Amino acid sequence: MGLIERMLTLVFGNGGNALRDTAEVFRENAEAAATRAAQTRASALGQFGAEFKADQRGVFDRIMDGINRLPRPALALGTLGLFIAAMVDPVWFAARMQGIALVPEPLWWLLGAIVSFYFGARHQTKSQDLQRQISRTLSDVPRVVRNLDALEGYRRAESPGAATTGRNAQATLDVTTPETNPALEAWARGADWGR
Repeated sequence: MGLIERMLTLVFGNGGNALRDTAEVFRENAEAAATRAAQTRASALGQFGAEFKADQRGVFDRIMDGINRLPRPALALGTLGLFIAAMVDPVWFAARMQGIALVPEPLWWLLGAIVSFYFGARHQTKSQDLQRQISRTLSDVPRVVRNLDALEGYRRAESPGAATTGRNAQATLDVTTPETNPALEAWARGADWGR
């Protein structure tokens, strides 16, 4: 009987701890792991709570945090505002878009770089000939001025026939001459009309 008792004591130890201890070498004790995880979560929450309770930031820091949170909502709401403005007052919106047409491309690059860097994105710029772009933009000024004058004329008109061309031959030609559509012309050239 002593031999069997010694064998069982060797395998199970005094009270079965040897087998459990041996098994825990190969597999983690789930109860102990859950206890450690709960303690870790509790200490992390305690630390976060202490940080929020001890808000030692000054008025300047709070104001700067508020300002730093403005650009994203301002861009989103501003874009929605443009859509609303286009529906409410199309002439006013078109006049503003004509002004935007005069912005030179390098300035758009600069705005894109500022917005991209603000939001953490990397922005690569291409080198372009600045003088060529400025001269192209300046050549658009007379057309934009004519468009603004025409838009202002439409705004002032209150009668139902205000959009008629009247005796202006050039305006009549502009309205009645269809614009070219390269995709439609290419399709018409490729179509077999004989069938």
